[in-house]
Amino acid sequence: MDGERKVYTLAEVSQHNHAKDCWLVIEGKVYNVTKFLEDHPGGDDVLLSSTGKDASDDFEDVGHSSSARAMMDEFYVGDIDTSTIPSKTKYTPPKQPHYDQDKTSEFVVKLLLFLVPLLILGLAFGVRFYTKAPASS
Repeated sequence: MDGERKVYTLAEVSQHNHAKDCWLVIEGKVYNVTKFLEDHPGGDDVLLSSTGKDASDDFEDVGHSSSARAMMDEFYVGDIDTSTIPSKTKYTPPKQPHYDQDKTSEFVVKLLLFLVPLLILGLAFGVRFYTKAPASS
């Protein structure tokens, strides 16, 4: 590496996004991995799909070995201007309708008003049926 490091914007790095010219941004550094595309164990599609963005999470998620990390020095071309990388947006879940417990208890009450009389009626018929003495012949 030279004494002075070249600093690239994400827009500049994003232009290198095909099999004949592939650059990646990983942990604030820019790597020209074009020569490594054919040798990458995961295939060239994995690397090509990580162009044009900060690929640090993609790189870390795979769990690369220490030898793979050591190989990166060979492909280093400069640093990224971090102000050009969009900040990560925090996940916000979709808005859902408010859960109204009052309506739920109202539903349960209506259900019980229907089921309890049926249960009582069923018990009455059951008791009457089983308590009736069998006719003797």
